[in-house]
Amino acid sequence: MAKMNLLQAVNHALQTAMEADEKVLVFGEDVGHFGGVFRATSHLQEKFGKTRCFNTPLTEQGIVGFANGLASQGHKPVAEIQFADYIYPAFDQIVNETAKARYRSGGQFECGNLTIRAPYGGGIAGGHYHSQSPESFFTHVPGIRVVIPRGPYQAKGLLLSAINSPDPVIFFEPKRLYRAAVGEVPEESYQLPLGIAEVLREGTDISLVAWGAQVEVIVKAADMAAEKGISCEVIDLQSLLPWDLETVATSVTKTGRLLINHEAPVTSGFGAEIAASIQQECFLSLEAPISRVCGLDTPFPLAHEKLYMPDHLKTFDAIVACVNY
Repeated sequence: MAKMNLLQAVNHALQTAMEADEKVLVFGEDVGHFGGVFRATSHLQEKFGKTRCFNTPLTEQGIVGFANGLASQGHKPVAEIQFADYIYPAFDQIVNETAKARYRSGGQFECGNLTIRAPYGGGIAGGHYHSQSPESFFTHVPGIRVVIPRGPYQAKGLLLSAINSPDPVIFFEPKRLYRAAVGEVPEESYQLPLGIAEVLREGTDISLVAWGAQVEVIVKAADMAAEKGISCEVIDLQSLLPWDLETVATSVTKTGRLLINHEAPVTSGFGAEIAASIQQECFLSLEAPISRVCGLDTPFPLAHEKLYMPDHLKTFDAIVACVNY
């Protein structure tokens, strides 16, 4: 085991994958000698050479199009989008090519073994072009997976699973946690299952669901609620497509209440899908309306970032309101 922050865990996962399989290639804007804007790919080019870790032109559509071609020819490309906010120019390639290749060819060719990494979310005073959480756009697209880790251990294990997955994966990394938390991470290779949520804390009064950096937020809110005698079950969804309906439904059937927390705007955020599904599965068990504590329906603000963020205080207030409904 070694002490790593989330950024180091991502880097170690990439190094582990490249050592294990020469088909793994890492590329994107400034990822080579520079190591990327966050240094997630530091020293990979030194170790594996310019043919396996290299810079691309500043064109996200080109990055993903190139990755699609590599994946269809049997490589395992790991393409970096410098900020998740800039994934939109590549939207057509991801939605109409990456996700549909296997289906439209009847399985004759595909873009499996393609991983698209992208730092996402706020908390770094990045303003509206460097703080967005676009995960819900991609959960509407059959044929890809969407994965988001909450910490260093999960980052390495889930990223290695993504790289080795037969399906293309969009891997969103919560950038405000890159250097914020340190945890124990195995130095050897390991993989965590995709599509499986993790129950971090058992509880009886209300189920709290989040992913990425917001898991830390609901844990803080659960600690505050515990001081008031409220028992919270805390769940990290980890994968959004597919998402673990069974684990969440089992929890809500027990607690009778559900609160969903995510950083993206509330309207059409992924919390809406969770709420609709749980209402259908657990209607007779619900003791209160399902609650969502999310970002606002505005562009991500710079000066008012703290007001925008769905923090532990907003979450605690929503827990109390839900339990006392």
